Amino acid sequence: MKAQKRLIQGASMPSVSRSLFEATQEVIQQALKKLGYSDATYELLREPLRVLTVRIPVRMDDGSVKVFTGYRVQHNDAVGPTKGGIRFHPDVTEEEVKALALWMSLKAGIFELPFGGGKGGIVCDPRTMSLGELERLSRGYVRAVSQIVGPAKDIPAPDVYTNAQVMAWMYDEYSRIREYDSPSFISGKPIVLGGSRGREKATALGVVIATREAAKTLGMELAGSRVIVQGFGNVGSHVAEILHAEGAKVVGISDAGGALYKPDGLDIPHLLDRRDSFGMVTNLFKNERIPNEELLTKECDILIPAAIENQIREDNADQIRARIVVEAANGPTTLEATRILDRRGILVIPDILANAGGVTVSYFEWVQNNQGFYWTEEEVNRRLAQMMVAAVHKVLGMAKSHQVDTRLAAYMVGIRRLAEAVQLRGWV
Repeated sequence: MKAQKRLIQGASMPSVSRSLFEATQEVIQQALKKLGYSDATYELLREPLRVLTVRIPVRMDDGSVKVFTGYRVQHNDAVGPTKGGIRFHPDVTEEEVKALALWMSLKAGIFELPFGGGKGGIVCDPRTMSLGELERLSRGYVRAVSQIVGPAKDIPAPDVYTNAQVMAWMYDEYSRIREYDSPSFISGKPIVLGGSRGREKATALGVVIATREAAKTLGMELAGSRVIVQGFGNVGSHVAEILHAEGAKVVGISDAGGALYKPDGLDIPHLLDRRDSFGMVTNLFKNERIPNEELLTKECDILIPAAIENQIREDNADQIRARIVVEAANGPTTLEATRILDRRGILVIPDILANAGGVTVSYFEWVQNNQGFYWTEEEVNRRLAQMMVAAVHKVLGMAKSHQVDTRLAAYMVGIRRLAEAVQLRGWV
């Protein structure tokens, strides 16, 4: 059971509803219109090119056979092979995976990665499955999608409730099918199997770098800034840890049980040390906990939503008391709330920019696998910082030059490269 818990520790589910997918399409349409592209370009890019649904039979430990449903979505491969994670969760839907694949295309565009967006998922509850059952499910998924994935086709990666061990099983199964070793087929692997140093904290480090750059544009220093991190899972806990180490004052954190807020700063190393095997810590402070919703409206300099979607909405956006909102989670701020925050002069660093450190270091892993030459963690972090800084200023520059909010600016930067590629290929 302890091994099982380690497999899923810190996982959270930033699920994506149908309405959020439609909202994403709405912003893409606005972005393409601002950039002067045709309606035909939007019609091509608003939906993925390929959606594969698979059925995976798995022999369970009790001898029975259970059939699981899985998906692999490839949004667009005009720029290069598609790339994106695989999540295991009972709430996975086709619409969710389609939306996430589209977001991956936008992230790749912002960071000028040679990829289109991809995403995968299996409808399952890994918390109720043994390691043996998870291994058989992982291998079964690879067998089911093996014809459409590969180092030059579509490169998977970890996501919700999947990790380096799951990637190792999938890598081994793909190598067996192809009858040759192919480490560049998948990213997020253990280092001994060709994984990249720095991958575990890449998303969180990218968030911190984006936060630092955003603060600079407002004349703020990260050291001494009061920061609230909503969400204390894999990304949020690492964000809080790095910020604390850099001298920021983390005044609020939250998990599924509630939130903690202390104006003079929380002891982050102590809280990290006290977390249980599922990443929970606020249940140890029942007399001090406040609701998650209340934490969002507490006074701070920087607010980092790192939990689930739709946390900052039209009904609470006017209560946010931060100068900067950095979206570590997927879709934590609705479009209506974004417009309110923009009118109030609150700088928003949108999710497709802020949390793209993971896919960027996954790209580094793919490059290292193809070269057979591996970098130090310092080199990985240096290259990540260089790309994050450039991306932040690219998006902020777009917002200023076109007089649009930062979310629309990020979509404009993200979709422009893909739109140009489909046009040059003669697809539209």
